[in-house]
Amino acid sequence: MQEIVRQLGELFLQAVPTVLIILLFYFILRTIFFKPLLRVMAERDARTVGAQKAAEQAQAAALEKAKQYQDALKQARSQVYAEQEAARKKLLDERSELIKDARSAAMAQVAAAKERIAAEVAAARREIEATVAQLSAEITRRILRTPPRPGSSRREAQ
Repeated sequence: MQEIVRQLGELFLQAVPTVLIILLFYFILRTIFFKPLLRVMAERDARTVGAQKAAEQAQAAALEKAKQYQDALKQARSQVYAEQEAARKKLLDERSELIKDARSAAMAQVAAAKERIAAEVAAARREIEATVAQLSAEITRRILRTPPRPGSSRREAQ
């Protein structure tokens, strides 16, 4: 058993330089390679997270701007519709006023024409009444005139 312990002791003594070299390699690699690599990875993660947050903020700002734009567009449309409605109402009122004026002018012309026709009828009636006595006397005279002679022409009877 002593032999085994001695062999083990020699094995450990031979392994000490290898362990020291491995430990030295570990510390050298950790300071030269792993620390900068971990620092770069952490920085990359921070930048990635920061970029994602910035992108989310930009997207939220864009959505807010789009909402504001839509609201402004709705407001502008409603204002345009209100202006169009006011213009349409104004045109309808003007047209109604023009129709009313035209109707009253037409009614005035009709009334004037009726008065003129009534005056013409009255004048014609007076003229007829004035000539009725003369016409009736002429008709009576012609009827009472002597009958035509049998050999005379019709023209002589008149």
